[in-house]
Amino acid sequence: MRPSQRAADMLRPVTLETGVNRYAEGSCLVSFGHTKVLVTASLEESVPPFLRGRGQGWVTAEYGMLPRSTHTRGRREAAQGKQSGRTQEIQRLIGRSLRAVTDMKALGERQISLDCDVIQADGGTRTASITGAWVALRLATRYLMDEGVIAADPILDQVAAVSCGVFQDVPVLDLDYDEDSSAEADANFVLTGNGDIVEIQATGEKRGFTRAEFETLFDLARKGMDELFALQRAAVGG
Repeated sequence: MRPSQRAADMLRPVTLETGVNRYAEGSCLVSFGHTKVLVTASLEESVPPFLRGRGQGWVTAEYGMLPRSTHTRGRREAAQGKQSGRTQEIQRLIGRSLRAVTDMKALGERQISLDCDVIQADGGTRTASITGAWVALRLATRYLMDEGVIAADPILDQVAAVSCGVFQDVPVLDLDYDEDSSAEADANFVLTGNGDIVEIQATGEKRGFTRAEFETLFDLARKGMDELFALQRAAVGG
């Protein structure tokens, strides 16, 4: 039995609460069990220099963990004067994931920035961030269409993410910290609503894992993703 008493193919309780920031064009407080991430989507009427004059927009992300999001207080990266390699890698992953399902031409020359702030971490903060960021982005683009800022819907598909791993030689879905910290192997899956793969990050932590184990992990991810996509649709009203 897993430490959380869940079946191998069971997600943690997942909630996607919208409208939690009155100022942002889109916002979502996403919870995967005890992991909680606040995501806000902000419109900027400009694009990075490399896109100026090309008639298309950009979607980018920033990620950070609040000082007491873990068991001990961590220093703010701003106080240290630089971001860690982990932070940079995660925020690039979030940005790539959202751009994979966004029509940049439909945005015009404007940028949507997704800020993902981890309030509490219990494993899977990057996958929770991606799942919640799509909700915030969907709400922001719908606002832009309602206000007549853009004419066409730039959202091409849903995108969500979930972790899977081999824990005590059993493939399981949605690792919490207790499992993630001692798993033999773990993987993060980022998939679209149509079933396309955006990214898979898979690592043998304590041993290599077999192709059969990987395929089981992939099947678990697809099952979990179906539930996440349904929760996303409910959160944004279809």
